[in-house]
Amino acid sequence: MATASKSAKRRYEIVENKGNSEDVDDIIEAQVSDNADDSTDEESSEYSGLEDDEEDDSGDEEDESAWEEASDEDEEDDDEEQDMSTNEDSEDDSEDKVAPTAVPIEQVESSTTAEEPAKPVEDEYAYDSSDEEDLRNTVGNIPMNWYDEYPHIGYDLEGKPILKPKRGDEIDNFLRKMENPESWRTVYDPQTGQDVVLSNEDVELIKNVMGSRIPDGSYNPYEPWVDWFTNEVMETPVTGRPEHKRSFIPSRIEAMKVGRMVHAIKMGWMKPRVPKDTSVERHKYYLMWNADDKSEDVRRIENPIPAPKPRLPGHAESYNPPPEYAFSDREIAQWNRLADTPYQRKFPFVPKRFSSLRAVPAYDRFARERFVRCLDLYLCPRAKKMRLTIQPEDLVPQLPKPRDLQPFPTVCSMIFKGHKGLVRTISHDPSGQFLISGSDDQTLKVWEVATGRCFKTFEVKGTVRCVSWCPNSAIALVAAAVDNNVYLINPGVGDRLVQAKTDEILKEMPAQTDYLIPQRVRAVLTWNEPDKEQWASGFRVILTHFKAVKHVAWHSKGDYFSSVMPEGDNRSVLIHQLSRRRSQLPFSKSKGLVQCTLFHPLRPYLFVATQRHVRVYNLLKQELTKKLITGAKWISSLAVHPGGDNVLVGTHDRRLCWFDLDLSTKPYQALRHHGQGIRAVAFHKRYPLFASGSDDCSAIVSHGMVYNDLLKNPTIVPLKKLRGHDKFDDFGVFDVLFHPTQPWLFTSGADGTIRLYT
Repeated sequence: MATASKSAKRRYEIVENKGNSEDVDDIIEAQVSDNADDSTDEESSEYSGLEDDEEDDSGDEEDESAWEEASDEDEEDDDEEQDMSTNEDSEDDSEDKVAPTAVPIEQVESSTTAEEPAKPVEDEYAYDSSDEEDLRNTVGNIPMNWYDEYPHIGYDLEGKPILKPKRGDEIDNFLRKMENPESWRTVYDPQTGQDVVLSNEDVELIKNVMGSRIPDGSYNPYEPWVDWFTNEVMETPVTGRPEHKRSFIPSRIEAMKVGRMVHAIKMGWMKPRVPKDTSVERHKYYLMWNADDKSEDVRRIENPIPAPKPRLPGHAESYNPPPEYAFSDREIAQWNRLADTPYQRKFPFVPKRFSSLRAVPAYDRFARERFVRCLDLYLCPRAKKMRLTIQPEDLVPQLPKPRDLQPFPTVCSMIFKGHKGLVRTISHDPSGQFLISGSDDQTLKVWEVATGRCFKTFEVKGTVRCVSWCPNSAIALVAAAVDNNVYLINPGVGDRLVQAKTDEILKEMPAQTDYLIPQRVRAVLTWNEPDKEQWASGFRVILTHFKAVKHVAWHSKGDYFSSVMPEGDNRSVLIHQLSRRRSQLPFSKSKGLVQCTLFHPLRPYLFVATQRHVRVYNLLKQELTKKLITGAKWISSLAVHPGGDNVLVGTHDRRLCWFDLDLSTKPYQALRHHGQGIRAVAFHKRYPLFASGSDDCSAIVSHGMVYNDLLKNPTIVPLKKLRGHDKFDDFGVFDVLFHPTQPWLFTSGADGTIRLYT
């Protein structure tokens, strides 16, 4: 009893100390310390302040009697209030009987309204508060519609049901609204069943919330900033009270706890924490392919994919399979032969027939198959792969239709007949009026394109390998490669003034007084004058080489031309100047078997085609500019676009390679439309057309548009496959050539004819 009174007195002192703004934590600590001292004093007889305890006990008894008198007075007041409420309820005969905790419906002012005079009966819902500790209905934050079927609305603090107040019908509510001027600010509280009148401050708060403004109208968000906390350290303590005496004395309760813990450790009941071995953590295994940005413990399987179900047994696995599933002797021998590769067998077992299900033995491969399935589930990760549903037609580029790319040659309009052997080469004059052809019958024929008439025939002693008309329209000159000689011939057709000017230029050889012919050139080539008979026939200059000449090509200005001797090794290529009657060997080393050469139409470049590569040389800088890699085994022909940035290469392995010099040294596109090797290729000078002739007796005309915009790639569209030549000794079309101004195509074949397609 003395201890209880002393603790009550201590609580009273704590309440008073709160008013004096003392530290609450120190007060509670002091209370715990006093309680510990009290419990220790009762057990120990060595406590020195025994007389003080007796005085405190006497004071505690007085305080306890005072507390009992106050509690008796409170009980009498509660009885009087209960009697008064009972009398008032009995006097009201018109209303139904209500539980003692229920009150009639009335409008209750908010807590912010002015204070009302005290009433004899304390209303349970006299004020409204949002704090859970102030609510009289203890049901909590639950939907109140759960009590719609019950007569009560909840429970009070004593656990008694709170009966629902009478609400009346709609007419009563309407009359109440008409008679009450405060109905517009009256709201219904579903938790208590009462009508609450909102104050002006509440209405203002609701307006601010609905208007997306600060709820408290008196709050100023733009107040000047006050720096309450600075970097200056305050040296003075917050409170100046001296430390308590018991703060210097060790706590006895903590000493007892420490003693119990020491005893538990000695008995083995409590074990100290074992420090973690950092070496084990350091050498822990980790996943090599794990993502660095994902933690192992956080990472989980997202969208797990179920394992595939095992294959269901079929008819062959029945204990009594149908006869067609039984193995024959041949099938059993084949099954035994595949013992080293069991995955190639039709079945992993031999179907057998049993008389009954009881006679079926245990499956000897059961453990093996389960083990393999476990390996598949463990080692084969399952993943979802997004398959693109793309039609094969969508992968093919959308090319324009051939009828939208006209004009281009489609039909054979004229056939030039007259040669008795293979027509290997053809060439036209700059105007496109005349055509010259060379054949194995040791003749050169000049044709008129419009009529197909043969104007002249030049007889030579040898096979004509190549002819090329000089592109300069100021002179009439044709270069023809016949065996070891290159003949410069005046064809004698066209303008007579041009013919006379050509003869005048080539009549006399220019003086070579200040020029010494190099020994390398002198051993390879000689410039010769024709005799009178040859001059009368049209021969003007004869260049004699030490090997057979296969190809001749003119420069765009008509003064320089090149000749190719494939068997000449490092002296295979020669460049000749007509005006000075000089020749030079541009290369000192052999880079391969040279097939043909061409001059760049605009720049001082020379294209040299060997068996596998095409080299581009800068004649001014005398250096190699580019090396085009065709990937072919044998190059047969070469053509340069009039713009100079695209090259067409024909090969004997049936491939037609288009090179874009600005893009790459590898083919931009390779066409394989011919059935046999390609003999010749050609570009049109004005139209976006190119053609190729092959030994399959066909010539293919294609559309090749080149754009000035470097960001756009050339457009290549095959247009027409032209046929007409006959095969002779496995040879078909030897040469193809476009008309300089019209979309016409000339082809020469092994059948001795020349065909014009328009």
